[in-house]
Amino acid sequence: MDAAPHMDVDKEHPQGHPDPHDHRRLGRRLGIFDTDPLIGAGLPYWLPDGAIVRHTLEEYVREIERAAGYRHVYSPVLGKRELYEISGHWAHYSEDMYPPMRLGAEDLVLRPSLCPHHALIYRSRSHSYRELPLRIAEIGGMFRSELSGVLGGLTRVRAITLNDAHIFCTPEQAAAEARAALELIARAYTDLGIRAVRHRLSLPGPGGKYVADPALWRQATSLLETVLDGIPYDAVEGEAAFYGPKIDVQIADRAGRESTLSTVQIDFHQPARFDLHYIGADGGKHRPVMVHRSVIGSVERAVAHLLEVHGGALPVWLAPVQLVVLPVSEGQVEQGVRLVAEAGRLGLRAELAGPGDGSLGARIRAAHLVPYQAVIGAREAAEGLVAPRLRDGRRSEPLPEGELLRGIGAQVAARGTGLWDRMS
Repeated sequence: MDAAPHMDVDKEHPQGHPDPHDHRRLGRRLGIFDTDPLIGAGLPYWLPDGAIVRHTLEEYVREIERAAGYRHVYSPVLGKRELYEISGHWAHYSEDMYPPMRLGAEDLVLRPSLCPHHALIYRSRSHSYRELPLRIAEIGGMFRSELSGVLGGLTRVRAITLNDAHIFCTPEQAAAEARAALELIARAYTDLGIRAVRHRLSLPGPGGKYVADPALWRQATSLLETVLDGIPYDAVEGEAAFYGPKIDVQIADRAGRESTLSTVQIDFHQPARFDLHYIGADGGKHRPVMVHRSVIGSVERAVAHLLEVHGGALPVWLAPVQLVVLPVSEGQVEQGVRLVAEAGRLGLRAELAGPGDGSLGARIRAAHLVPYQAVIGAREAAEGLVAPRLRDGRRSEPLPEGELLRGIGAQVAARGTGLWDRMS
């Protein structure tokens, strides 16, 4: 998984004009995440609003995966060193892994990847060709022993929450499954407001630690080229996984710095290392292909990118607060409290910003990143109405409370990045 190198904010902006869209500043100012030296570099913690964003994003991914035929699992973040010797991680990737922890006669390792665990989950049961493709997904933790100099905010961390999945399929199914994974990534990007700047076919390069099996590499590369047929891409050497080539979906921050968010990989290596098989139509044992794919990559990097590309104004369905209710004076506070409670009953995330929080103008400015504001003055309170304001500056004529809540609810259910407005 690639990432742009960490740059100190002050050094990045020596003239004293920091980028207001830098996710490190936004994330802390908006109460999304923070860090503490007693926890350690590259180990951010999620604050309450950040936990809402993370939970909502994870549930969204699980939902679209279930609809696409994936079944979810949980697996431990630890494994015996032997597991990673079999998978090839120890021989090819140990420099990026944490050292083993001795426990009795065993060496336990914090996992650098979820794929060995998923291979064992597949191996735990016998499989027929009729069951394939078998799609196993997990949002799980993994760990990389990153040097402190490359760590930065949420984009490069030591404890990673990966949206991962592995598809076990026949060789004939592999290209179609990889292509379907790319389509799932494209759908998620549309819902999240993310733009892919290019697709990269990542190939082995000179000097890297790669599995020494030329036939394997040729076969996997040929399949991925088939998957990319009709999609513009760049072939880049030196960016492959140690076990096979991959398609990297590249994104860019506002400064144009590029990184990888989502990947699709075809793996012939680990099915052989773990002796995976299925029973074919001929009654014999056959080796499955393992397609690795991640729709949004790491949750940490995905949230960092979303904060930056949206400037903190997250899509309505993802925003930690979707509606702020603004009573003009104390006389409308009771109605505001009822409106917040009704919004919560309908599954919306709403908060009250009453007169005690400052003038109406100050409260409106403080909530400028909240998708919807509902102002309640004396006239609105008397007629059971609210005066909606949208964060993009639009206003609507006063309308019934229920209509506003239903409109926001419909927008949340539809996802996407727009704002509902009865006037539009």
